Amino acid sequence: MATSYHAVYGAWNTSSDAFWGKAAEDIDWYRKPNRAFDGTLGVYGHWFADGETNTCCNCLDRHVEAGHGDRYALIYDSPVTDRVQHFSYSDMLAEVETLAAVYLDLGISKGDRIIIYMPMIPEAVFAMLAAARIGAVHSVVFGGFAANELAVRINDTEAKLVVSASCGVESGRLIAYKPLLDAAIALSPHKPDRCLILQREQVEAAIDEIRDIDFAAAMERSRQAGRAVPCVAVRATDPLYILYTSGTTGQPKGIVRDNGGHMVALRWSLPNIFGIGPGEVFWAASDIGWVVGHSYIVYAPLLNGSTTVLYEGKPVGTPDAGAFWRVIADHKVSVLFTAPTALRAIRKEDPEGVKAKSADLSSLRALFLAGERADPDTVRWAEAVLGTPVIDNWWQTETGWPIAANPLGLGLLPVKYGSAAVPMPGYTICVLDDAGHPLPAGTLGNIVIELPLPPGCLPTFWKADERFRRGCLSEFPGYYRTADAGYIDDDGYIFIMSRTDDIINVAGHRLSTGSMEEICASHADVAECAVIGIADPIKGQVPAGFLVINANVERDAAEIEREVIGLVRDRLGPVAAFKTAICVKRLPKTRSGKILRGTMQKIADRESWKMPATIDDPIVLEEITLALNARGIGAAS
Repeated sequence: MATSYHAVYGAWNTSSDAFWGKAAEDIDWYRKPNRAFDGTLGVYGHWFADGETNTCCNCLDRHVEAGHGDRYALIYDSPVTDRVQHFSYSDMLAEVETLAAVYLDLGISKGDRIIIYMPMIPEAVFAMLAAARIGAVHSVVFGGFAANELAVRINDTEAKLVVSASCGVESGRLIAYKPLLDAAIALSPHKPDRCLILQREQVEAAIDEIRDIDFAAAMERSRQAGRAVPCVAVRATDPLYILYTSGTTGQPKGIVRDNGGHMVALRWSLPNIFGIGPGEVFWAASDIGWVVGHSYIVYAPLLNGSTTVLYEGKPVGTPDAGAFWRVIADHKVSVLFTAPTALRAIRKEDPEGVKAKSADLSSLRALFLAGERADPDTVRWAEAVLGTPVIDNWWQTETGWPIAANPLGLGLLPVKYGSAAVPMPGYTICVLDDAGHPLPAGTLGNIVIELPLPPGCLPTFWKADERFRRGCLSEFPGYYRTADAGYIDDDGYIFIMSRTDDIINVAGHRLSTGSMEEICASHADVAECAVIGIADPIKGQVPAGFLVINANVERDAAEIEREVIGLVRDRLGPVAAFKTAICVKRLPKTRSGKILRGTMQKIADRESWKMPATIDDPIVLEEITLALNARGIGAAS
């Protein structure tokens, strides 16, 4: 933990095999791998290919066997149902072993696929770990996802079993899951054999007597039987889970995660990047439907012997903008990991940070941000309000753990606002032009990662090796294409400015929407913002900014818009052609908090568009359409 980043990164750079071979010693193996990386296997190689292990064993059994069974593994905090539960490692192991026996009784075996379509409740975590225990492959689908999108995932995985709940509970509304599940099964060419349904007290689901099984009743029968279910040895290269990226439609993009490399990378990352030790409380305020939830709600904390928080609520509205600070105070959270959009939502409701300043946050050592670019203004606000380091980090569903970060566990480096800091061991980052030529420091271009990707990263797409090669590896031979745009400065700090699709071309000048958003967000009255490029017959594209104003601001919107336009022109110059700023109530986002800039751009350019499957509230797109129409932009709503 005291070793410096530069020494650790240098050790990896000197011998990747030796570095990851040593990291693999922190994992329990049934058969230890003889070598770290084998480049002759798979699409670009495999990690620990001759090793055998089990992820559930490493998350639960080994901690109990080491005498830590009484340590808290999971804290469930649900303001929407007014419930808090604590599960020790022994408690978790008992629940998971019971559910694993249910799976076996339903005919599930090693390699079979299980769809998990559940809210943020402990049973969802048990369902993941029980699948891992018997060597089955899980695919978590965000609870409440549209029926057609769920059907695509059921069909692509050829799932034998779906584990679901009767409903999800959100602030002010209930979402019945069972009708969506029934519709999805009707739509899917492949039909699961069985559905295991957890009845929640808020909504009782209708049960199909032939296909559906009551979760609680099945668990009780399994407990009464008291059957021991040992962990099944799987190859390190066997899939642990399939996670479909947001926006999946007709051609599914299932990210495959293996067992061995995944465990080694996550077990290394929690103490070294996030600075968390065994027994300490780590809270990733995300959802298990997303990669952050897989990696840092479920697997990394449990692999590390730490305590994880499972939160069924929102940053605001359950009940107010002090929700996050209440959870930290109640459960003595050491490190919080959330998305910048969550902070922006909190800041909008409580610009002065009154609720944070009045809470006991003495346990909090650091705040990590990822999911969208952490604009400097939001970072500075959080630093001032919390009085702790606020650490940006950058990664993707495909990588499964941070590509770049400021590693708290290795000793923090100097902060550069707007930067995700430096590459983690395993990652060599380059910036290339569109022809694949390296660009000098400070020049905006395509961010790529030199092959092979480190442990924990995807080895391929589910049932689609060639599509993986074509989509991720072919454009820049020898590199993985991140589809992110940015630059690296003279000190090696990485600045992720936008997706490559968000680079706009204004009269021949390539400009980053991220740099414009950074300026817009610096205005004192702006809570959050998004900038998109709109087609223009003269310049090709021109930028338009959408501004969400802080809750306590009563100034004229037109005046704020003029000031923001002036800021962008002052800092970027007339070349940016930034002449349109529009104040809106809110921005359209996915449930993970990503702003739907691409859909906004299609609306503005009068192109056909489809309602994104991952959208949090479809009404927001109608509000955006009306706001554009009022400025004479876009098609009529």
